[in-house]
Amino acid sequence: MVARSEKEIRQRAPLWLGGILFASLALMSLDAHENGDATKQRVIRSWAQALASPFQRVTSGAGSTGVGFFRYLGNLRNAAAENEGLKQRVEEMEIELRNARETKDENERLKGLLGLKDEGKYELVAARVIARDPSLWFDTVTINRGSSSGVELNMPVVTQGGIVGRVVATSPWTAQIMLITDEKAAAGAVVGQLGESNALGSVKGLGEGGLVEMRYVSGLEEVKTGDYVVTTGQDGIYPPGLNVGAVIDVKHGSATQPHVIHIKPSARLDELEEVAVLKYHPPQRTEPDQVLPNVKKQ
Repeated sequence: MVARSEKEIRQRAPLWLGGILFASLALMSLDAHENGDATKQRVIRSWAQALASPFQRVTSGAGSTGVGFFRYLGNLRNAAAENEGLKQRVEEMEIELRNARETKDENERLKGLLGLKDEGKYELVAARVIARDPSLWFDTVTINRGSSSGVELNMPVVTQGGIVGRVVATSPWTAQIMLITDEKAAAGAVVGQLGESNALGSVKGLGEGGLVEMRYVSGLEEVKTGDYVVTTGQDGIYPPGLNVGAVIDVKHGSATQPHVIHIKPSARLDELEEVAVLKYHPPQRTEPDQVLPNVKKQ
């Protein structure tokens, strides 16, 4: 027998493979024919499964991918809802923190006002400003304490910085305060004393600029900017020793003309939030039992 070359073997290999496959199919068909219908069904199922398995793997992978995608979307929605809840909670905590800080600041201011009670001789009523005059310079304010708290007409109102004004109207639960800057507060003019020279003068509001003016100070007195002014108690409204303000401008007078002195109040009248009403009653003036003839009693 002539040996076949390697090239001939490679050329005939496909034919052999096809023959083997054909023989296998024939044997399987014959076996299926001999074993009846049940075997036929098993063979058909086996071949169907063999043919469908690649497609099943593809569709199974696609289905798993789809389920994973929708699960991912659900997780995103849950995370977004959780983040929104956390954001809202953070905002609530920021509001609570801001309120706590405001309460702390208010308590500190009130403690400062109540400290006046320890430093002075007078009982006081701490109050909050709840309304302001709608005019440009807020000449009056309303506080949340009234006659039910012991607030009376003409009582002085102060802050840690200095005097604010006096009570001009009361109700059981509120009181109206006329500020020292009000030019109409003639009856409440402050008798002030310059800290350096001890010169006395009448302090009245200018009604503009948030300033007050000190009048009737002799032009011979030495006055300069920065001098402080305090109450003397001689006006029958404010007790002695309270801060009025500091001199910011002086138009110097002469031997016959008094100084014109402008003072910036030491109390921050444009930023009032809490004040203290002093339960101060000036000493009673006793009537003289003897007077010179032709002298009218004042």
